[in-house]
Amino acid sequence: MDHPVHDLFPSLPRQKWKRRSCGNGAHGPRVYDWARVEVRPWHREDRRHWVIARRSVSRPQEISYYIAYCPAESTLDELIRVAGSRWAVEECFQTAKQECGLDDYQVRRYPGWHRHITLAMAAHACLTVLRARALVTEKAETDPPSSSP
Repeated sequence: MDHPVHDLFPSLPRQKWKRRSCGNGAHGPRVYDWARVEVRPWHREDRRHWVIARRSVSRPQEISYYIAYCPAESTLDELIRVAGSRWAVEECFQTAKQECGLDDYQVRRYPGWHRHITLAMAAHACLTVLRARALVTEKAETDPPSSSP
């Protein structure tokens, strides 16, 4: 039986919703109410399909949905952690667009697009490594010398 995803969650009992943080944001932990409902497009004993709902604590009418296909033993907390990683991925893409021209392509064919995206992502990876090394070097230069008794 097919149902729109937003029809799966209103009838869930209150105890099925768990208040959890999905990671830290600019203003501290990003806390939401989370729930999941199993769906079965096809059934395998070792894997499950879930629809996960993320509901705003301050505005409960704001609900976002995720689809997960994962090992059967995956917990809601694991799925929340993975869902929370999307902010880091989006931030990475935004940085790659701004600094490496990830979105500055005008190509007509796939090979040209593929080369552009590959080179932009390689440049972004290189910049990330260089920044990390610079932070380590900077920290080493500012650490006070250790004294021995």
